[in-house]
Amino acid sequence: MTIAITGGIGSGKSFVCNSLAERGIRVYDCDAAAKRLMRTSVRLQQALSLLVGAQLYVDGALQKAVLAQFLLSSEENKQAVNAIVHPVVAEDFLASGYEWFESAILFESRFQQRVHCDYVVCVIAPEETRVQRIMQRDGISREKALEWIRRQMPQEEVARRSDFIVVNDGQADVSEQLDRIFQIIKNKEKK
Repeated sequence: MTIAITGGIGSGKSFVCNSLAERGIRVYDCDAAAKRLMRTSVRLQQALSLLVGAQLYVDGALQKAVLAQFLLSSEENKQAVNAIVHPVVAEDFLASGYEWFESAILFESRFQQRVHCDYVVCVIAPEETRVQRIMQRDGISREKALEWIRRQMPQEEVARRSDFIVVNDGQADVSEQLDRIFQIIKNKEKK
């Protein structure tokens, strides 16, 4: 069984993943994996260098500023990088033995088309809570935090496409919500 955890920036996906880890469930982090693979996969480095240019890697080290400039210069560039990186991340996940993975941009990246998901769990939080979390975590302005939120698919749309919703507003009991999800999945698997 494969279960995806998704949700917009600042929704509290990491908290939910940590709650799962406390239950002994390992969650594959797609974003961390992409960063790791861009540093370690020769195949990925070669493909990205052909796309972005030889200046992307200097002495084998990824030049993050060069990549960021390329990504931000156009939507086409972003899609081209994703088309190279996401298949490698999907392969890595499938080889990992993990059943759960976390992807903030599951639907935007169409990652669920590369990796079959039996269930998708969406983590949501009120926009103001998300803004405060992002500002605190990244030390950025309110305007920048809102800009980052607006760059992603609207939370309501992500939730609509998901099988389950976990409200992580700092007040709702996340553990209780996870218990309900596990119970529903268990009941469905019995049928």
